[in-house]
Amino acid sequence: MATADKVREKPNEPLTSGVSQPRFAHKSEAEFARILDFYGVKWEYEPRTFVLEWDDEGNVKESFAPDFYLPEFNLYIELTTLKQSLANRKHKKLRKLRARYPEINIKLFELRDVHRLMVKYGKARAPEKS
Repeated sequence: MATADKVREKPNEPLTSGVSQPRFAHKSEAEFARILDFYGVKWEYEPRTFVLEWDDEGNVKESFAPDFYLPEFNLYIELTTLKQSLANRKHKKLRKLRARYPEINIKLFELRDVHRLMVKYGKARAPEKS
C-alpha cells in the first residue's frame, strides 16, 4: 500500500513578492489571494495534494488539492463557487480528507462565503433586499 505522504509539491510565491503569480483556476481564487495580500497574510496556492484513496495495485485512485495554505495559521482553505447541488462532491472529498488526515486543518468557503467576501471588499454587489 502506498504511503500517506504528499503526492506533489508546487510552491508559489504570494502576489506581494513580485516574483511570480500562480495561474488560478477561477477568478474568485485570484480575488481571495488579493484580500490575503492586502492584510499581509502569507499564503501558498495548491501546495499539497492529499491522497484519499488507492486502488489494489497502490495507484492513486482519488486525491484532493486544497486551493490555499496559510502557513501562519496552519490552515488549508478550499473555495467553491459551485451551486450547492454540485458542491456535494467537494464536501465528500473533505469528509474523506478529514477521516484520513485528522491532523489537517481545513476550511471550506462556499459560494455564499466567497460572495460575502467579494461584497465586503467591493468586488461584487450585495443582493438587493426585497
